Amino acid sequence: MILAESYLRKSLFENLADFQENLELLIPGNFNFGFDVVDEYARLEPSKTALVWTNDKGDFRSFSFADMKEESDRTASYFLSLGIGHGDKVMLILKRRYEFWFAAIALHKIGAIVIPATHLLKKKDLIFRNNAADIKAIVTVGEDTILRELDLALPESPSVKITISVGPVFPEGWLNFAEGLGNSAPFVRPEHPTRNEDISILYFTSGTTGNPKMVAHNFAYPLSHITTALYWHNIEENGLHLTVADTGWAKAVWGKLYGQWLGGCAVFVYDHDKFTPADMLNLIGKYRITSFCAPPTIYRFMIREDFTKFDLSSLKYCTVAGEPLNAEVYNRFLKFTGLKLMEGYGQTESVVAIATWPWMEPKPGSMGVPNPIYDIQVIHPEGRACEEGETGEIVIKTDKTAPGLFMGYYREPERTASVWYDGLYHTGDLAWRDEDGYFWFVGRLDDVIKSSGYRIGPFEVESALMEHPAVVECAVTAAPDEIRGQVVRATIVLAPEYRPGSEALAKEIQEHVKNTTAPYKYPRIIEFVTELPKTISGKIRRVEIRERNE
Repeated sequence: MILAESYLRKSLFENLADFQENLELLIPGNFNFGFDVVDEYARLEPSKTALVWTNDKGDFRSFSFADMKEESDRTASYFLSLGIGHGDKVMLILKRRYEFWFAAIALHKIGAIVIPATHLLKKKDLIFRNNAADIKAIVTVGEDTILRELDLALPESPSVKITISVGPVFPEGWLNFAEGLGNSAPFVRPEHPTRNEDISILYFTSGTTGNPKMVAHNFAYPLSHITTALYWHNIEENGLHLTVADTGWAKAVWGKLYGQWLGGCAVFVYDHDKFTPADMLNLIGKYRITSFCAPPTIYRFMIREDFTKFDLSSLKYCTVAGEPLNAEVYNRFLKFTGLKLMEGYGQTESVVAIATWPWMEPKPGSMGVPNPIYDIQVIHPEGRACEEGETGEIVIKTDKTAPGLFMGYYREPERTASVWYDGLYHTGDLAWRDEDGYFWFVGRLDDVIKSSGYRIGPFEVESALMEHPAVVECAVTAAPDEIRGQVVRATIVLAPEYRPGSEALAKEIQEHVKNTTAPYKYPRIIEFVTELPKTISGKIRRVEIRERNE
């Protein structure tokens, strides 16, 4: 049983043209993922596997949809007993603990608003989020470092009335999640139904300037992730999908919840603190993962392992997103596994917007072509549509229904209006389109380097750098220059066998870039570091590098 088929006019497509012309989502009047997917599978196929969970300590749990219904019902009942109800905001700081799935589904069922958050937040971050959203309750992993920051933030967070720990630490005044579930009464479905136009999930997403934005999605949002899971991840019914993502990042619901379950595919969760490539590769073989999605960072480290030591025979499909993929990584992964990495692009504000779909031959470094649920264009600064090969901003037309697109930035109409006007949502991302219709990412509007009249996209320089054997990771940013305005700076993590600080190596890398791409793009400044600053999702924080060097 694939419930996604109930929400599609047509589910099987013969080729890309068929997909582009005939994909249509059927969105009912009042959709609730908890009742219409989790509970429906529990009714139709109760033993169907929903979640396979393990951690770096060797613990293991497997949950069927019947289990998920039971646990989410108990959690919903517990939340209701605490006075959490329709429209209340609940922050979940649960890393990769399986309680995240209990809580998120429960909050959907009672019409409350899910606010996922990373465990890396500090006092200042937490105070801002608590007050900006009027958060009523916090459910968190009970670890000392997280609890310490929360305890510092709570005195300045007057809206927070309820604090719940899932353990292992339960400070005085904090409620015990497991005890609450154990004592919960039978769940009674609330009389007040959720509506598609209600807010179901609210994500804080950081920009390059100012405070984080609150991205609001409605209750119909999960249905648009049918396209993410069925047609980009290319999941299979009764398969096991692994997306590498912390639950504090929107990519978690892209790959660890909505679309996968709608497509009848179980999700695999590895709860760990430190990423080790060999461990991830071992798990793929041990648990027979069938499809896999990760940011380029993960692949960059995985390809440096000896693939002959791992059994990857269960893997049928692999995807990549978060940042553009360097051709060198694509080619090495293909050589080792025989699998083509299928790239995708989207934002917290949308579902997958552009992707390399199963009927396409990937072009390494290209995002692919637009998701048919959206009308996507590349717009020149003059306001006209860009010609082939011409760089412009990616925009999504909103003069017709654009399912899965955010409702707006919560409580910030001016900020919403700054990106959503004239029937267009402006992504702030630059790209160009080739003669085959493939989109190629250039960078954020504020990442593009303007040097001596040239416009240089960081990704094209990074791709050239990654072809040098000494380079494991790199980030290209602008550095101010009195003569040229800006010059290219490359911040590089070296392979272990290379010595940082070598002037000869820096010159060798510069010459390599000159010979690989247009010479004017070469980095005039090179710095070697042991690691690059990253977000919880694995994206390189170029803004932090720029600020550090100002």
